[in-house]
Parts: sequence; C-alpha cells; structure tokens
Amino acid sequence: MTIHLKREDYDKMISHASAQLPEEACGLIGGRSEGEEKYIENVYLLTNVDHSREHFSLDPKEQLSAVKDMRQNGWTPLENWHSHPESPSRPSEEDKRLAFDSSASYLILSLQDREVPVLNSFHVEKGEVEKENLVLE
Repeated sequence: MTIHLKREDYDKMISHASAQLPEEACGLIGGRSEGEEKYIENVYLLTNVDHSREHFSLDPKEQLSAVKDMRQNGWTPLENWHSHPESPSRPSEEDKRLAFDSSASYLILSLQDREVPVLNSFHVEKGEVEKENLVLE
C-alpha cells in the first residue's frame, strides 16, 4: 500500500502535534483509495480527550463532525493519526491492541527528536504490523 500525503498536510500535523506537547496529538484522515494507493485529501486535527503523553482517545463529537465532512466531500475515512511525543514512529503494544479496523492505515508521528520529526504509516492486523510506503507530495 502506498499513502500519498501533501506536504501542507504533513506540516499541519507537525504543527498541531508540537502545540499539544507533552501530550499525544491525534486526528483522522479522509481521502480516497484506488487499488493499492490511498490519496489523503484532508487531515483532521482532533482533541485527545485523555490528555495523556502515552495514549489518546479521539473526541467523539469532533470525530463525528470529521466523518460527516468526509462524506459531504465524497471521501472515506482512510486512517487515523497520532503523535508519539517521546518514542519512535512505530505502533506501541497499546496501538496494536487498539487497531480494530484492518482496512485502515495508522500514521504515527514521532517527535522524539524535536528537530527531525518522523512520520510513518502502518497496516495493523491481528497484532501484526506492516510498514506502508508513505509519499510526501
């Protein structure tokens, strides 16, 4: 699977995640799928209602609003994203346990090195993790 992400959306994610430090930031991603390609059309910045540096929960009202916006624009929910303020860009054991949607991709933005953020996309199914190809455009 190849994920296509616009540079401005990548920058938006970094800005939001940096502003939420030391807590994890989170959000949803809407777009379209074409075979083995996913095209991100919008990154939704949501509130981490857990206010934690180790896990996140999406604000339900914001989540519903984002999904409604996706539908109005003809997009589908492709993935969710969250930041790891102090750890690498890879799914934690909790991330794997909570990855219920095997059709989704999971983007993880590491701010462990504040000067060099790292963003990766993963497919998680039954606890197995596969890194996806992420292309910044």
